Amino acid sequence: MDYEFLRDITGTVKVRMSMGHEALGHWFNEEVKGDLALLDRVELAAREVRGSERQWQQSGHEYTLWLDGEEVMVRANQLEFSGDEMEEGMSYYDEESLSLCGLEDFLQVAAAYRRFLAEQ
Repeated sequence: MDYEFLRDITGTVKVRMSMGHEALGHWFNEEVKGDLALLDRVELAAREVRGSERQWQQSGHEYTLWLDGEEVMVRANQLEFSGDEMEEGMSYYDEESLSLCGLEDFLQVAAAYRRFLAEQ
């Protein structure tokens, strides 16, 4: 999983993730937005569920993050379809709306994000 941190013209940190992990970058950009208290809660939860059968989730305005003992999933809230809203055989494009990664990989990205924020 490759990632890159950038600052836009206003100084806001933006995260770009490799293909297949775009939703994780969107989660940092839309939900975290430099909110280290939120990142603290998520990292603490990740450490608590690591290696266990427990799960944890953080619902945000645009994205929801799920953690379990081994994996992290980020999914756009707009993907919450109920019932038979789509015709049989049809699918919707969700490559940039759903990402999975390992828990340890996620923690490494979060630590790198913190370091980048501190470099101001």
